[in-house]
Amino acid sequence: MSAALLAAAAEPALQLTVDGGGSTAVKLFLLLTLLSFAAAILVSLTSFTRIVIVLSFLRQALGTPQLPPNQVLIGLALALSAFVMAPTATRVYEAGLGPYLADAMDAGTAFERASVPLREFLLRHTRENDLRLFYEIAGAERPARGEEIPLTVAVPAFMVSELTTAFRMGLLVYVPLLLVDLIVAAILMSLGMMMVPPNLISLPVKLGIFLLADGWHLVVSSLVRSFT
Repeated sequence: MSAALLAAAAEPALQLTVDGGGSTAVKLFLLLTLLSFAAAILVSLTSFTRIVIVLSFLRQALGTPQLPPNQVLIGLALALSAFVMAPTATRVYEAGLGPYLADAMDAGTAFERASVPLREFLLRHTRENDLRLFYEIAGAERPARGEEIPLTVAVPAFMVSELTTAFRMGLLVYVPLLLVDLIVAAILMSLGMMMVPPNLISLPVKLGIFLLADGWHLVVSSLVRSFT
């Protein structure tokens, strides 16, 4: 009698393990795998690369290579990236990830549908020359109008485009502050003050100009608007 009761009590748990445990285990495994590639995804599929490079250029141009600290700079880049990527992330979740977690869609279909908004974001910020470059390297023909460009081409082309755009924006940030250094150095030389380091004078001047122009607002605004 007791054996029969134990078997009857264990039957629902066994049924739950067989029916839902496998699916839950697969989802947990995929989630952990995704988290292990979080850094690579952040760098290659989001706006983080452009933002952190421009902020690094700004720090060097101001002549304060340690200020803001790396933690603050990366934290700001992460916050701005989350703001920029929020609409795309919402579409990815609604199109594929959400239905897959709710067992309303298989993994293959979920990935295919979730990749559509992500691919649109990548291609919207990818230069035509970079796309052409990777098709030429792969020896593949460009897809006809309306056909999807594979992520194997879109991702590296997007990264190269982001590096190009980031360095262009960094140059626009760097040059005006570099002119301040040159002007201060020329003035000191004309006054015969050879022993005074130009950076000693130019640093507070650059900081003053940057603050008077509301520089952080301008830089952050330009970075965020460059993705809209």
